[in-house]
Amino acid sequence: MADGTATTLGLILLTASLVAMLTRRLSIGLVAAGYGLGFLPQVLTIPLSRDLVFSVFLPPLIFEAALQLKWRAFRRELPATLLLAFPGVVIATGAVALGVHFLLDWSWIGAALFGILIAATDPVSVIAAFKEIQVEERLSLLVESESLLNDGAAAVGFGVLIVVAAGGSSSALMIAGSLAWTIVGGIVLGGLIAALLLLVAWRTDDHLVEITLTTIAAYGSFLLAEHFGMSGVLASLTAGLLVGNVGWRGAISEHGRDHVLSFWQYAAFLANSVIFILIGGHEATQPFAFFSGAAVVAIILVLIGRVLAIYPLCLLLFPTPLRIGLRYQHVLVWGGLRGALALALALALPDSIPERQEIIVVAFAVVAFSIVVQGLTMPWLIRRLGLQLR
Repeated sequence: MADGTATTLGLILLTASLVAMLTRRLSIGLVAAGYGLGFLPQVLTIPLSRDLVFSVFLPPLIFEAALQLKWRAFRRELPATLLLAFPGVVIATGAVALGVHFLLDWSWIGAALFGILIAATDPVSVIAAFKEIQVEERLSLLVESESLLNDGAAAVGFGVLIVVAAGGSSSALMIAGSLAWTIVGGIVLGGLIAALLLLVAWRTDDHLVEITLTTIAAYGSFLLAEHFGMSGVLASLTAGLLVGNVGWRGAISEHGRDHVLSFWQYAAFLANSVIFILIGGHEATQPFAFFSGAAVVAIILVLIGRVLAIYPLCLLLFPTPLRIGLRYQHVLVWGGLRGALALALALALPDSIPERQEIIVVAFAVVAFSIVVQGLTMPWLIRRLGLQLR
């Protein structure tokens, strides 16, 4: 078993390297490569499980993205991104949940859980397209920061719904307390862990030690928060923001900064490569005729939910200095791709949910559609809207 896993991992890394050399559309190429590998017997033997995604892949993806965010610009856009992330997730969840309940005859709890998990967006493919054709800085910041906060909101809402599905108290007071513990607790814990490790880092200029300490910050904040029922996504996000904005002011040495950034870029590349290849391999094994009708309905509902979440909320910002232009809104709608977190939450569904297996299959289909179809057409859309820099 160990030999088979090592061989599979080696093949995945080799495939990721070849795809990166041959195409700029890395995520789409990786899914396609994984799809091809999925037809070969006994090749992709690593199952894409909830624990694998949550415990191994999500922390570096979230931490690396937060590490790159500039606090001043992030803070300036925070009211807009909070509006799009939290009320936006509620609107998108409601639209999708209502649709799948009435159109697919799913139970209310199954529909709500699918609605909240599929509201989690992933900016990886879109940001890659932005780097390829050079878009305006504010657009890139809005897409990435909204996605990070959106992930946190979706993960928090999913956790609350899981408690309700398990028969826990659903009173308004208990739900409010659970939300406060999950959100505030995750932010505070992530900040505390990052601050403590930066204090330690201040005493060294060894870049290997600095990389190790940031690794502890990324994984430690995420896993500890999850252990105590807080949001691991928000904890890792907070830790990344703190390291990337406070850490560069002296705690992380000037010599070590490039090493730390390079390490986390590689960690994110590695995590994305494995996830996307495994997504492609998983799709290759699915009986398409079994879920195609439900998948098409879900894809349409997810797009409708995104439209309802972006355009009306952006209209509220129109009279303010934070107004988001219509061209940016189009990109936010079509660029709301689904990825690792949506799959992790789907795989985390308890067996008591009647539609669990169907939800997992449909979630994979929605993710594959968004990565391939929306991801492939994003550069065309950006050029069509005249948003590239020249």
